[in-house]
Amino acid sequence: MNKSVADLAGRWLTRTTENLSEVEHKVLQSAIDRKAVSRNVNESVERHESTGDRLADSIARIGGSWNFILAFLAFLVVWTGLNAWLLGRGSFDPYPFIFLNLILSMLAAIQAPIIMMSQNRQAERDRIDAAHDYAVNLKAEIEIMALHEKLDEIRFQEIILLREQLRELTEQIGRIAPPASGNAPAQ
Repeated sequence: MNKSVADLAGRWLTRTTENLSEVEHKVLQSAIDRKAVSRNVNESVERHESTGDRLADSIARIGGSWNFILAFLAFLVVWTGLNAWLLGRGSFDPYPFIFLNLILSMLAAIQAPIIMMSQNRQAERDRIDAAHDYAVNLKAEIEIMALHEKLDEIRFQEIILLREQLRELTEQIGRIAPPASGNAPAQ
């Protein structure tokens, strides 16, 4: 059964090859070649990650965790307690805690863009995952349609065979049994 991408595109996607996306063309070609389209997307993404990308992901993972929040809350309590009550007048950052405010501002100024970089990378990864899912789902649909066609063809062949056998049986019965006359045998 020699099929082309144009044949399959017209039959299953009701489109011409000019109207197919690159993914759809690849999926149809994989159906012809009987090759899988699924792959591990994580491996391909990890191969293209730089050290900065991995660092940004690590910082975002740590900065968005409860451990970081609780540890930072403990740091703030210790800082304010140390400067407000324990050191009194000799504290290095007295009560409105201007130095602490500077540290928090610098931390936020550095942490926010790093987290945004990680989120942008995650959004790109999600787009890659969605495109891969589409390709796999399309391939599954195409394979299901091909199976339906094969089953319909088998069913059609069986019906033809049954008709032929029925015709042969009718001929054999016609040769064996005399033609029925309008009169019923007398008893």
